[in-house]
Amino acid sequence: MTATTPARAPLRVLVVWAVALAAYTVAVFHRSSLGVAAVQAQERFSTGASAVALFLVLQLAVYAALQIPVGVALDRFGPRRLLLTGAVTMAAGQLLLGLATDVPSAIAARVLVGTGDAMTFISVLRVISFWFPGRTVPLVTQLTGILGQVGQVVAAYPLVALLRGTSWPVTFAGAAATGVLVAVLVGVALRDSPAGPVRGPAAGLAQLRRGLADTWHEPGNRLGLYTHLVTQFSGTVFALLWGYPFLTVGQGLAPATAAGLLTLLVVVGMVVGPLFGRLVGQWPLRRSNLVLAITAATAIAWTTVLLWPGRAPLWLLVVLVLVLATNGPGSMIAFDYARTENPAERIGSATGVVNVGGFLASLLTILGVGAVLDLLTPGASTAYSLDAFRAAFAVQYLFWVLGAVGVVRHRRQVRARLAREGVVLAPLHLAVGARLRGRSAYPLAPTR
Repeated sequence: MTATTPARAPLRVLVVWAVALAAYTVAVFHRSSLGVAAVQAQERFSTGASAVALFLVLQLAVYAALQIPVGVALDRFGPRRLLLTGAVTMAAGQLLLGLATDVPSAIAARVLVGTGDAMTFISVLRVISFWFPGRTVPLVTQLTGILGQVGQVVAAYPLVALLRGTSWPVTFAGAAATGVLVAVLVGVALRDSPAGPVRGPAAGLAQLRRGLADTWHEPGNRLGLYTHLVTQFSGTVFALLWGYPFLTVGQGLAPATAAGLLTLLVVVGMVVGPLFGRLVGQWPLRRSNLVLAITAATAIAWTTVLLWPGRAPLWLLVVLVLVLATNGPGSMIAFDYARTENPAERIGSATGVVNVGGFLASLLTILGVGAVLDLLTPGASTAYSLDAFRAAFAVQYLFWVLGAVGVVRHRRQVRARLAREGVVLAPLHLAVGARLRGRSAYPLAPTR
């Protein structure tokens, strides 16, 4: 259940959200910091690009692997404690990276960053669910995801400038200091809920197993997991690693043009996110329709680009980027399932289960694309052909099919349960008409 915001304390609500948002923004900054320093990392650790890519893969793997354990801890200890722990852990990782002079130490540092990062976003979502009214939660969640990406901008500009103007140890010690600052802010200004600390009862191993089993057997959580999986991975893979080489090496675009397209992806996502939040808040029982529409549009856009004879024209690549910009905001819909389909004491573990989907698919797709490119490219060359990129990006179809089938299957289970509970799911055109006339589209819909 979602807690109600105290009507007489709107300023307090905004302060709490601002601190939680700051924690997430700094986590994104830590997550992105090594990527923009990849060249300097190769020089410092006397290693190649493959080792730097390994840092990223391990970080994502740690993040994904810890989602369920962190979710269980969130239910037990509350979001404030986890945000504190996450901020301190990431700060320790950045400090270790600043002092590291060899690859094993750098890997350990990124594992620490991935561990702290894993604690942050789902804790912020828990704060939002307790401090905001239910219908506004999807919109606030989208705004949080969008504004949190400011951390990428900080990583791309001030951190790079600091790295060029000072040294590697000074730069990453400064990055560590931001984590300490966030920990102080969380400790001083953030509370779990308007009512105070949220703590679950201490549970034994048997109880934990039962709780996780209940979380997994809830079809709404599996619907959320497949929603996150099918909407997030393509845009993440494109923005995080393979989009830039695809545009420059495969499609022959100038570096400035490719960078402009990646910037467009972020900007459009910032515009689309609040729109999706409003749609989900207005039509909560039609969330899966939006998910399937995003998936279909993404698959169609990629198919058109990959089948285009020769290099795709710029206008088509712009269309692809515009569609991919909906992926990140679309993946946020998954967390609304965790919020509405679970009791309050299980929201943390449910959010962890949901959050595994997209990151696992992204990680496997990153590895799959790289493996196919290496297989089709002679020696250690990075001069990948357009045909090699086409074959490599075809890996995505496996996850689109897997995710879409999962969404449809578990949507049926959720709708069957709603029907048993007496919730009338009106045809889509009637629901939209009712909403346009100012009436409730779902008069019998639950208020969770």
